[in-house]
Amino acid sequence: MEPLQESISDDGAAARPPAGSTPTPPVRARHMLPPKGACWYCEKPLDNVRRFCDKECADAFDEEKEYTR
Repeated sequence: MEPLQESISDDGAAARPPAGSTPTPPVRARHMLPPKGACWYCEKPLDNVRRFCDKECADAFDEEKEYTR
């Protein structure tokens, strides 16, 4: 069995996914935030990996960002 290779265009970008595959969702603002040791919405202390303490804070952060554009 031969290894699979992804097609790469001349500019170095990866090729489009094959037809029929599900598109990737857009990147939300919260995914670009660096972990800071506290929830970005309510400031509850967290480890240095997580950005939000729960889904409610993450959703509230997204909603607030939509209205403050």
